[in-house]
Amino acid sequence: MPVVDVKNLDGKKIGTLELADDVFSAKVNQNLLHEAVRHHLAGERAGTHKTKDKSEVSGSGRKLWRQKGTGRARIGSVRSPLWRHGGTVHGPVPRSYRYALPKKMVLGALRSALSVKLAESKLTVVDGWALETHKTKPFRQALEKLDKERKTVLLVESGENLNLERASRNLEGVTLVASTALGPYDLMRHDHLMLSREAAVKLSRALSLEKTGEQAGAAPAKEPQPEAAPTLEPAAKLASPRTKKPAVKTEKPKAKPKAKKG
Repeated sequence: MPVVDVKNLDGKKIGTLELADDVFSAKVNQNLLHEAVRHHLAGERAGTHKTKDKSEVSGSGRKLWRQKGTGRARIGSVRSPLWRHGGTVHGPVPRSYRYALPKKMVLGALRSALSVKLAESKLTVVDGWALETHKTKPFRQALEKLDKERKTVLLVESGENLNLERASRNLEGVTLVASTALGPYDLMRHDHLMLSREAAVKLSRALSLEKTGEQAGAAPAKEPQPEAAPTLEPAAKLASPRTKKPAVKTEKPKAKPKAKKG
């Protein structure tokens, strides 16, 4: 299991933490990372593009000249796509670019992104984001003690922290997300990752292969069940398998007497 140092807000080491091997030291899958980023960006598209067709552009609907006898091409309306200021044929319309991505692919991409951060030594575990105030200046000083060469930082907290939310929202390149909302795109977009101890433990448990039910290899074969002992039929049935069933007599309903003609 990978072991990382746990630091306080002063940048000093106060302990170590063991992370899940199948979450933070997993095999990096470049295809999953690409597909996860593509899926996120597709969902961010507004899809509000629109062009006007023949029925929406301004212009009269009258016929400009008669169909035959003028020597010119026949025309029905000035709103035709062949004319200037006419409608657009097969233009874009408002639509959603979202599409579904299997949950196992998202979890696999998240494990790959976390493993990349740990392998590149761009992951820091903080004992806790216990800030005394919501001011930005002391929080910026704490970040500089944790990582002096920071460019963009992704902060991950497990619970609600109002001081951390207010202190980090004014810093450029610093983003705060909850551990339950962490995605591969956020990890790939930021240069450094800072996790609280509680968030790191929750991610190790939630993304573990044993927790999600995924298996690295093939499923084990089921043990063969013992066959049931054959049941012996009675001798009478084996001797005469085609014995006729006794006929059951059914009584026919009696006919009603006919009414006499008066």
